[in-house]
This record gives sequence, structure tokens and C-alpha cells, in this order.
Amino acid sequence: MKLKQSQRQRLLHSVRNDRLACAYPHADKRGSLFVMTEKTEKMMEKLTVKDMDLKNKRVLMRVDFNVALDKEGNITDDTRIRASLPTIRYILEQGASLILMSHLGRPKGKVVEKLRMDAVARRLEKLLGKKVLKLDECVGSEVKKEAKEMKPSEVMLLENTRFYKEETDNDPQFAKKLASLADIFINDAFGTAHRAHASTVGVARFLPSAAGFLMEKELEVLGGILANPQAPFVAILGGAKVSDKIGVLLNLLDKCEDILIGGGMAYTFLKAKGFPVGKSLLEEEKISEAKNIIDKAFEKKCNILLPLDHIVAKEAKKGVEVKIVGQDKIPLDWLALDIGPETLKLFAGSIKKARTVFWNGPMGMFEIEDFAKGTETIAKMLAECDATVVVGGGDSIAAIRSIGLEDKMSHISTGGGASLEFLEGKELPGVAALDSK
Repeated sequence: MKLKQSQRQRLLHSVRNDRLACAYPHADKRGSLFVMTEKTEKMMEKLTVKDMDLKNKRVLMRVDFNVALDKEGNITDDTRIRASLPTIRYILEQGASLILMSHLGRPKGKVVEKLRMDAVARRLEKLLGKKVLKLDECVGSEVKKEAKEMKPSEVMLLENTRFYKEETDNDPQFAKKLASLADIFINDAFGTAHRAHASTVGVARFLPSAAGFLMEKELEVLGGILANPQAPFVAILGGAKVSDKIGVLLNLLDKCEDILIGGGMAYTFLKAKGFPVGKSLLEEEKISEAKNIIDKAFEKKCNILLPLDHIVAKEAKKGVEVKIVGQDKIPLDWLALDIGPETLKLFAGSIKKARTVFWNGPMGMFEIEDFAKGTETIAKMLAECDATVVVGGGDSIAAIRSIGLEDKMSHISTGGGASLEFLEGKELPGVAALDSK
């Protein structure tokens, strides 16, 4: 990934002495360690794959291969598979055999043929350039037999873990059966770290466990944002629901200079300020919490920037009549589906002065071309700004990739929900379960 020189200088890296130091230009010359929350600090003290003796060991590794599929079951985006390759290759190079496990989709404890891991195994085999043995189950005598017969540098992929109800129940017996396949557990699935499942938390109770390179990088980058981001720190939050982001909003109020709010969630805030929102997406039950956030932001001198104008239509469909209206001019029977040009000018002023940016959530219904300009323009602004830019959330990432700007961002998080919970200051079960240094 190519970065601007200024971005590279500010990009977070770890200096491990049981703590994480964040290397920013304004850090003191002694490289002093920055203050973190107790929960975040504990999560930074976990063993990593490099701390483990892997030679001639069987390694059970949780990966996030929950890839996008088309109607025919073909993989449309293999980014998550590619993200796991550095850890996979390192483990194999150390002379270990590797058993991979992941979920795919939401089969809800039942076998769903189109959600089998066969397509994933084929793509992984192509990317690795070596044979990947794909099994049709996760546990059982046949799985145990295949695992026991593995030779160093061989790779095996288990079936979709969520074909088993015991997975999401974090059933200890199911976890014990998974753990019995190997000598060591590595968790490299940051995208599922906020879930207390058998394959993320349960197995760690039965095996020596550590974080993979992807998990380690996510914790370092996001931990750096919480520890001491270079100011001004600007957060851009969008998407449909305020309820998904209340915790992260509250936690970022005393860290950010500006918080830019777009997408459907903006209309709950605008309603809280007394503006008409027409038929726009609205969480009535969250209006009081939106008011509370606005009040707290004022107390903490954090600027909440809301849309000044909107792209509106009578329906969220391609080809319908659209128009631009002011902040207080949304017609009663119309709905806002994107931010307007005046809003983009307002947001641009904040982004241009930023030195650290976190973005999660689109600015409108970007899946429809008529309502994609706001999200795409924000992506282009971030690609050109002189800041460390961290992006989380599937929709934001999809928008960036759709216009070919992925390599222009400092870091793209593989975990939307996990990154939000981390930035809320919550403990992630999948990280907490790993062994500490």
C-alpha cells in the first residue's frame, strides 16, 4: 500500500514493552508511552503469533472468510481472504500444519448449501499456490483423523462454523472438540472479535492462544486512535441508525474536534434540533439520546456538524425525480437520501484541517447512483487529505473500492462492528480470551 510521506510518518506502529506506543510527530523524543483506557491497554498486552513456538505443531486458526457472494455463490470480493495471508504464510513457514475455521453468512445453526466453504477453499488455494483440503464438517471422527494425519506446511479448511448452533452459543463441549484438533490457537479474525462464540472465545480456554498479524495490526491502529491521535481528530459517521453508533459518539466527544454526521442517522439529530425531516429515516426512540449527545458535545467543545442541505426524492429508487433542498426544507412526503453540495463544502473544511480521520458509514443511499455523490465525494476528499485516515464499516469500504481509492487510505479495518465497539472502549471477547504476555 502506497502512502503519502506525511501519512507514513504518522501511521501507527507498536513499540512493545507490554504497552503500545503510538509514533506520531508530536510524541516526545523519549518515545514515552501514551495513556490508554484500562480495557484497551489489556487488549494490547496479548501474545502474538510471533511469540509462539510453531515448529511441528498443529495450529487451529480462526479467520474471517465471511466474503461477499453473488447469487450463483461466486466470490465477488476476496479482500478478507487476502488479509489473512500474511499470518497463514508465516505459520506454514515455521513448519506448522494449519487448520482454518470461519463462518460464512448467517445460516443460523443449519446447513445451507450455498454457504458451504468450497468456493472459499478454491480461492484460498489459488492465492496460496498450494493445496487446501476442505472438509464437510467442523468436528467428528473424520475431522479428527484428517487433522491427526496432517504434515508440516499442510492446510485444511473446516466447514462453515455457523452450521452448528453450538458455535454462536459458545458451547464449551463444541469448543473443546474444535480445540482437540490442534496444539495452538491463533485468532486473526478481528471482524468477529466482538462475538463470544465457540471458535473465537471457547477454544481459547483449551489451547495456548495468540493474535495473528491482522488482529495485531487492527488493535495497534485503533488503539492508537484512542490513545493519542494527532490533532485535529475528525470522525465521520454515517449509515442508517443512530443506535448503532451512540456508544462510539459518546466516547469520541472528548477526543475529536469535529464529528461529521451524515446518512440516515443524521435525521434523528436534525429532528432533535427541531428541523422537519419529512419521510426520512428516523429513530423516534433515539431523539432524546441525540439531544443528549448534542448537549455533551457543546460541553466538551466538540463540534457536531450536521447536513446543511439534502438530496431528496419521493422514493428510494433509481431514476425518480430528485431535488436539492435546504436544511429546514424537506417536504412532508419526501425523504432525504444523500447530503447536498453545501454540506459537502462544510465537511470539506473540517477534513482539510484534519490530521487524523476515522470514517464509518456512508453519507446516503450510495447503492443508487442518484444518491452516491455524497459518499463518493467524501471518499475522494479523504484520499487527498494530509491525514492518517482509518476507515471501518462494510458500506464505507465498498464505496472506496468502487472508485478505486482503497490504496489511498492509511488503514482499512476488516471489522465494522468490532472497530466500533473497540472505539466505544468496550472489551472485545475474542481479544480478551487470548493469552497475555
